[in-house]
Amino acid sequence: MAIDNAVSRRSFLKLSSVVAAGLGLTACGGGSGDAASTDSTSGDAAASTTSGSTFMIGGIGPVTGAAAIYGSATKFGAQVAVDEVNAAGNIQMELNWQDDEHDAEKSVNAYNTLKDWGMQILVGTTTTTPCVAVSTETYADRIFELTPSASSVNVIGGEEIGADNPRKDNVFQMCFTDPNQGTASAQYIDEQKLGKKVAIIYNNADAYSTGIYQKFVDEAKGKGFEVVSTTTFTDDQTDFSVQVKDAKDNKADLIFLPIYYTPASLILAEAKKQDFKPKFFGVDGMDGILTLEGFDTSLAEGVMLLTPFVATAEDEATQSFDEAYKAAAGTDENPNQFAADAYDCVKAIAQAIEEAAITPDMATEEMCDALIAQFTNPDFKYSGLTGESSWSATGEVTKTPKGMVIVNGVYMPLDEQ
Repeated sequence: MAIDNAVSRRSFLKLSSVVAAGLGLTACGGGSGDAASTDSTSGDAAASTTSGSTFMIGGIGPVTGAAAIYGSATKFGAQVAVDEVNAAGNIQMELNWQDDEHDAEKSVNAYNTLKDWGMQILVGTTTTTPCVAVSTETYADRIFELTPSASSVNVIGGEEIGADNPRKDNVFQMCFTDPNQGTASAQYIDEQKLGKKVAIIYNNADAYSTGIYQKFVDEAKGKGFEVVSTTTFTDDQTDFSVQVKDAKDNKADLIFLPIYYTPASLILAEAKKQDFKPKFFGVDGMDGILTLEGFDTSLAEGVMLLTPFVATAEDEATQSFDEAYKAAAGTDENPNQFAADAYDCVKAIAQAIEEAAITPDMATEEMCDALIAQFTNPDFKYSGLTGESSWSATGEVTKTPKGMVIVNGVYMPLDEQ
C-alpha cells in the first residue's frame, strides 16, 4: 500500500554509504525519535548489539500520528517473523524499527540512524513517498530493500525507466503495485458482476490514488460495466456531498474507492446521509477502516476490497500469526494486510538468505547482490500469509489477490458470502 502526499505520504531525500538501511514510511506518525526508544528489540541506536553472527534488519514506518495504523502493523508483523526465524535457529536476525511520522524527511533521517546502527537489509518503508526517498538512498548505498506496502512504481524505478530514472535493482515490493491494483480491481468487478454502473471517487493530489484510478479506467474499457461518474478530491477534504451526489444522480450501483480509509469513512457517512446505498469497492488503503477511531463500523457493512490477506481465514498459519501478532502488539485487534506483508517480507528474506547461503559477515554490497540474484531467480518462490509470491526483474511481486467483504464488523472472504 502506499501513502502519497507530496511530503506527507511519500517524498524524496538523500543519503549515503555503508552497511545499514532504514525503512522510509511516511504515512503519518511519530518522529525519527532515537533508535533506543523505537527499536523493536533491545538494541542500541549507536551500535549493533551483535557482530558478525546476526543479520541486522532495519525497519521504518509511522508508529505515531494519523497513519500509525500502517507503521505499527508493519513493525509488529516484522517482529513476529524475526522472533520465529530466531526460534528456528538456522539464522539469527535483529530488528531495529524507526518511526518516521509518515514524513519523507524524517524517513531519510531514520535511514541514516539505521545506517549508523549497522543495518544490512531494509524492510520498508511502509508508505510510498518516504519509500521513494529512501529507496534512492539504498540504491546508491547498495543495501537490499523489500517494502511491505509502498506500492508506487516510482519505488522501484517508475514506469519510464531511463538515465534520469534508473531501475532500482536492489528494491523489491511485497505489495501489489498501484497499476496492478487498478487493473485487478476492474477485472474482479467485471468477473464477479458486482456492478453495471460504476462511479469513481479518487484523490487527484495523491500518486497512490491517481495511479490506481488511471489503470482501473484503462482496464474498464470493454468490460461488462460502465463508468458513469468520476469525481475527485484533495488532501484534508472533509465534505464529500458533491462527489456522492454525482454518483447518486448518475445512478451508480457501485462506487470504486482507490483511496485510504479516512476519506472513505467520510464518503460512507455521506452516502448514508443522502440515503444512497450502492455497493462500495476499495483497495488495500481501505484496510484499517474498522479500527478508525470514532468510526461507526456499521457504515462499512458490505464494503468490499481486494487484499492478499484475510485475518479471519481459518488456516493454521493465519491463526498462529493472529495470536502472535496480538501478543507482540498488545492488542485485541486482528492484524491487517500490512502486518501480514511485513511478516512475509522478513520470512522471504530469511528463505532467500538460507537458499543462497548468505552469511552475516558479508559486505553489505555483496549481500545485496546475492539477494537480488535470489529474488530474481525464476525458481525462487515464497509461500506465506499473503499467498505464493515470486518477483520479476523489475522488483514487482506476482501473487493472487483475494476478494474481501466486511460482514458484522469483520473481514470475510468474498467468495464465501
